[in-house]
Amino acid sequence: MNMDFDDLMLEAYELPGGRAKIALLEKAIKLADNSGNVEQGFEARLELVEAATFNGYPMKALVNFSWLLGQFDKKPDSYDSFNLLWSYKWIMDNVACFPEISRKQIDGLLEDMKQRYREQGFNDRTYDYYRMTLAIQYGELEEAGRLLENIKGMDRDEMSDCVACEQNQFVEYYVLAGNDERAIQTAEPILSGWMSCAEVPHMTYPQVLLPLYRSGRLKEAAMYQRQGYRLIKGNRDFIRQVSEHIAYFTETDPIKGLELFELHVPLAMDHENPHDQMMFNAYASSLFKRLASETVSCEVRLPATFADVEESRDAARLAERFGEMAMAAARKFDHRNGNRYYESFIISM
Repeated sequence: MNMDFDDLMLEAYELPGGRAKIALLEKAIKLADNSGNVEQGFEARLELVEAATFNGYPMKALVNFSWLLGQFDKKPDSYDSFNLLWSYKWIMDNVACFPEISRKQIDGLLEDMKQRYREQGFNDRTYDYYRMTLAIQYGELEEAGRLLENIKGMDRDEMSDCVACEQNQFVEYYVLAGNDERAIQTAEPILSGWMSCAEVPHMTYPQVLLPLYRSGRLKEAAMYQRQGYRLIKGNRDFIRQVSEHIAYFTETDPIKGLELFELHVPLAMDHENPHDQMMFNAYASSLFKRLASETVSCEVRLPATFADVEESRDAARLAERFGEMAMAAARKFDHRNGNRYYESFIISM
């Protein structure tokens, strides 16, 4: 039975996030475009940007958001500006995850977002917050720290991220800056359940596992690992968080880390986010280095792309292979960013 646009959208709205929902939305977009109905195309793409963002398809979100901005600028009075501008933040969260997108292009998007927010009466706090987020992604931690302190003194408005999301970002900064004590302290409102949202504490628990472990809080680390993994298991949007769980098990239980690796490596190899894929590969390499150092005998279940059967039995060779993939990506990011942050990060693991 051929479904019309409204049928496709109704079914899509009733589905949870994932490939099935995205596929229906793409069918609705094609139907709207073929009929020349721009309004329907706008509605479906706005929904697709959200579904793609939170289910591990950031490139689909970027492409469709670009179309949305173009149509909005042609007829700004015909569309809901608030929802469009809110989704701009999701784009800024993910745009730097693609090394082929230049800093000039990213800066242009950020300035465009600032201008659009000002035109709608919003302040610059969200703009500065995403300057901080990008500085973290670029590995410019000194600048990120300066912006973080400035943001704390600025007034929130309706375009600000939820307090849980912002607190999680602050935790990430302190973890990357190597300040375990401050990271745990900053995470406390989330760990206690006082702050939460759709993706927090999902993203926070994995970040604090190693800081807790290094601080001797072993029972808490183990508890948050169990709770945190249950929250993200099966969701392709959290492949980087899975890799952080693997990093924790590399220190505490490498065989358990191997189990997580085997469950998630097919998804990681097929992932649309190059940054998160790089981090998965880097933590996988570290895991196999640990296994090799302990001369653990095991045969690793690998995707079909890893055709070398002998390699699957050799942890040292797997450490080298995943390390090479991570380093190749790191060099691309560092070339775009103008530093050696990711290369140095991977070498230090």
